[in-house]
Amino acid sequence: EIEYANDPCHSIYVKFRVTDDKGMFTAMGLDLENTYFVIWTTTTWTLPGNLAICVGPEYEYTVVKANGENYIMAAELAPAAMKAKGIEEYITEGCFKGSELEYMKTEHPFMNRTSLVIVGDHVTLESGTGCVHTAPGFGVDDFEVCKKYPEVGITVPVDAKGILTEEAGKYKGLKTDDANKTIAKDMEESGALFALEKIVHQYPHCWRCKNPVLFRATEQWFCSVRDFRDEAVKAIEQVQWIPEWGEDRIKGMVMDRSDWCISRQRTWGVPIPVVYCKDCGKPVVTEETIKAVSDMFRAEGSDSWYIKDAKDFIPASVKCECGCGEFVKETNIFDVWFDSGVTHTAVMKERGFDVPVDLYLEGADQYRGWFQSSLLTSAATGGGAPYKAVCTHGWVVDGEGKAMHKSLGNGVDPKDVTDQNGADILRLWVASSDYHSDIRISKEILKQLADTYKKIRNTARYILGNICNGNGFDPDRDMVSAENMVDIDKWALVRLDALIEKVKAAYDAFDFHVVVHSIHNFCVTEMSNFYLDIIKDRLYCMPEASAERRSAQTAMYKILSAVSRMIAPVLSFTAEEIWKYIPHSSADDKESIFLNSMPEMTGICVSDEFTAEWELIYNVRAAVTKALEVKRAEKFIGASLEAKVILHAETEELYSKLSAVSDKLSEVFIVSAAEVVNNADGDFKCDAPYFDGKLSFTVQKAEGGKCERCWCYSPAVGEDAEHPTLCKRCAEQIVFRA
Repeated sequence: EIEYANDPCHSIYVKFRVTDDKGMFTAMGLDLENTYFVIWTTTTWTLPGNLAICVGPEYEYTVVKANGENYIMAAELAPAAMKAKGIEEYITEGCFKGSELEYMKTEHPFMNRTSLVIVGDHVTLESGTGCVHTAPGFGVDDFEVCKKYPEVGITVPVDAKGILTEEAGKYKGLKTDDANKTIAKDMEESGALFALEKIVHQYPHCWRCKNPVLFRATEQWFCSVRDFRDEAVKAIEQVQWIPEWGEDRIKGMVMDRSDWCISRQRTWGVPIPVVYCKDCGKPVVTEETIKAVSDMFRAEGSDSWYIKDAKDFIPASVKCECGCGEFVKETNIFDVWFDSGVTHTAVMKERGFDVPVDLYLEGADQYRGWFQSSLLTSAATGGGAPYKAVCTHGWVVDGEGKAMHKSLGNGVDPKDVTDQNGADILRLWVASSDYHSDIRISKEILKQLADTYKKIRNTARYILGNICNGNGFDPDRDMVSAENMVDIDKWALVRLDALIEKVKAAYDAFDFHVVVHSIHNFCVTEMSNFYLDIIKDRLYCMPEASAERRSAQTAMYKILSAVSRMIAPVLSFTAEEIWKYIPHSSADDKESIFLNSMPEMTGICVSDEFTAEWELIYNVRAAVTKALEVKRAEKFIGASLEAKVILHAETEELYSKLSAVSDKLSEVFIVSAAEVVNNADGDFKCDAPYFDGKLSFTVQKAEGGKCERCWCYSPAVGEDAEHPTLCKRCAEQIVFRA
């Protein structure tokens, strides 16, 4: 890979004398012996490879006259170029588009050849002269633009070691750094040097060794993408992309990409199964040679390519078109992305697995890598997309969003996390993160997740404590049917069904953070803060086998059975622990939670009226709880059971709705009494948007004495002579238990 870093260097301005101006400059009265295109470059060593000068077709160019010479350059850049030359007094003459200069000819300053003037859209006016030194052997833009001008050709006067070759003339044998100095000195002596100045520019460096790199045009093997581009684009549209923008990203890459260079120059890798004629050098690739190589690879592995001579595996019947039967092996290897890109065939199909596979999962950089190479190789062979879905994720960074590096000491070792917090916390961190962007990790983040984990675990522990105590709860024996359940227990199962539906959809969409946040919110908001708090009275004060208590246990059992299975892919060890202690029905596989399926919805049916009533109850409880907290802070009450709450409904409609559920309110509010009245005389105005300012509350001391069993206040406490400290309900339960 390549990184760009600041690099101090000499930039050089060089004169190329005009030899054929198509009559333009001579018509202006200019002497071509003193008329030059001035190019600018920061890589002097590439000048032996110059074959052309490229200008922007729509830019304005002019002739700058100074010291008896004429310089062609972009009008906009002329002042800076003349300043670099140290010339303050000059005149400009003429104004013409770059396209008018096309096909003019110039004389290379030290190589005995012509440099053609061409046009290209890559030319900019950010620096230099607007006349771009063009060496097609040393730059991608140069190479591409010169392909439009066959007469230009190509030369690469530098070898793989960075040494100038015979094509560089008298500079043969010089290293590129040495060539920079020598060429500049020679041009200064010959008069071809226009100007020289020191600058700092961005230059490509090797990401590993940090040394500067140079670009060379070399012969390579290519896969002609244009022959199957349409098939690849159609295949993209049949894939589920997660996130959705992935489809546009890879489609744009495939539609705009050039042919795929599949060869690499490495010491070892998967060899390209091509041989070359020893006499004429022509590559020989036939079905016969490919089969011979594949048979050898299948029998002896791909290393055999490096061990054996071509004559050992190429059949004697194979001849080159020139008649020669001797061959040499290709030394290049396949691009590693070609290796990984054919796993859909070389691994999956070869081993009998279904293709397309369900999912490819990798980082976002793989749109240019594995995702694309797999797509292209599959589309090229007529197989469509090799995957049904592709999911991409961001990178793990530290708590401040910085990349982790040993040098910064900000790395987080997963083993340290599991040793300190347990594996489930690490798994929870992964699943709770929105992986579509970079994922942060730090001790603070893990601490927050530990709190999240505890809330889920404590919910499970509380439920287990209430379905496993005493004679316990046997699902096959004690389950209460839906129609016989207490209303709030039905409500809990309705909310469970909504959770199951949401979580399963999130799993299917690979939105794991939605899974975690939904389950956490369910456990904290709907269970701990509402449902489980409200049913404590029934669980603790009703007879163990009573229908009311069994109704609550039925709901809790179904909730925990479902939640434990939904969290199992994330909190695997915790879920397995829950499964070890939870009462099981005969339908469960008791050995392991992972031998069971994701939960199905309970299918409980409730009316729209029921749903509306419990939405009202849920919202009014939240508002009442705030009022009770105020009174608790004022020391007016201690526990909420010391209170009686009066709801003041200001409209007839709201009064009617609250009256319809009034029998449930004291239980839901966890107060000793609740009353609904139709007026606006409450002490606390409800600010919840749900009630639109039409509800207020009054909190009073509850009437009567405190029952020492259920702690509710009631005028009936003391009425039973045998149990003077109990309320009527508790006194009856004591008799019932006796």
